[in-house]
Amino acid sequence: MSNYRRYYIPNSIYFITTVTNKRLPIFKDEKNIQIIFTTLKTVKHMKPFNLIAYCLLYDHFHLLISIGEECKHNITNIIHSMKRNFTMNYKKGHKITHKINLWQKRFWDHMIRNENDLKIHLDYIHYNPVKHGITFKPENYKYSSLNIWMKKGFYETGWGHSEPENMKDIEFE
Repeated sequence: MSNYRRYYIPNSIYFITTVTNKRLPIFKDEKNIQIIFTTLKTVKHMKPFNLIAYCLLYDHFHLLISIGEECKHNITNIIHSMKRNFTMNYKKGHKITHKINLWQKRFWDHMIRNENDLKIHLDYIHYNPVKHGITFKPENYKYSSLNIWMKKGFYETGWGHSEPENMKDIEFE
């Protein structure tokens, strides 16, 4: 078994990737999409964190989150709670009584180091639906925070209709 270590630094921003077991496309189903967003709200209430950006794809999701010093939980606690609560809610919503494994073990995290690193990860999250062939225009994908960032003036109209220069050769999943 590997000795996997994570760094927990209060007020840092973390890029998180969580993948379904065997890349099962459970988020193609609207019911499961509602379950994950409800679960996200519940976990955010139980273990407060700031959701900076997100994108939900068919078999994985990306988050940019920060955790304040006052929070007693770390990213591992938060992601574990999300996976566990989603699985329980999924089983309840689909009337499943036997044990199921919906998630790959662990998750991938990266602590944002500076403004440029933040920009690259924001772009990666928001370009992901195009990268995976779900849409040609990322602003048309409703399970992403791109439109929130566009309203803030961070992205111009038409951003992501072609591959952004800073996305070439980047792979975070």
